[in-house]
Amino acid sequence: MKKKATVLDEAAIRRALTRVSHEIIEKNKGVDDLILVGIKSRGVPLAHRLKKRINDIEGINLPIGELDITLYRDDLTKKQGLQDPEIKETNIEADIDGKKVILVDDVLYTGRTVRAAMDALMDHGRPSQIQLAVLVDRGHRELPIRADYVGKNVPTSMDEIITVNVSEMDQQDEVEIFINE
Repeated sequence: MKKKATVLDEAAIRRALTRVSHEIIEKNKGVDDLILVGIKSRGVPLAHRLKKRINDIEGINLPIGELDITLYRDDLTKKQGLQDPEIKETNIEADIDGKKVILVDDVLYTGRTVRAAMDALMDHGRPSQIQLAVLVDRGHRELPIRADYVGKNVPTSMDEIITVNVSEMDQQDEVEIFINE
């Protein structure tokens, strides 16, 4: 793989998440009955960052959750081969019944991860609404799914790969495009 470009640096990621936080508050006319749920793995630190920014703006500490979608994926056998999948823990702080749940992920691509996340979420309760916040929307949807909140739209070709690095996991914040050669 060859690096094509850096799409977002640390400052740009911070600005995008701040803007998304304001959009979440505005669209929902405040933060009543909101729960942030990060899709593992990089959606989780992004959800925590949104929680902090919303708390800074509104002074309200939103409940947060971490969602593992491994067993809900429709491509599990293709991705994992014959190996046993690594199951991570799902942990949602609050009851989601009747609440507005904002799913948070790093990249929206085909929509299959989000579909799996919605299936997993429904096993934990019945939210009144599910919204989607992503840091990057790269297009190429295979399912009729769209994000309600987007940090940055990045048109890509099918030969390109988007990588998101977050300091909590990768020691730096950066979004890059690579060309698969």
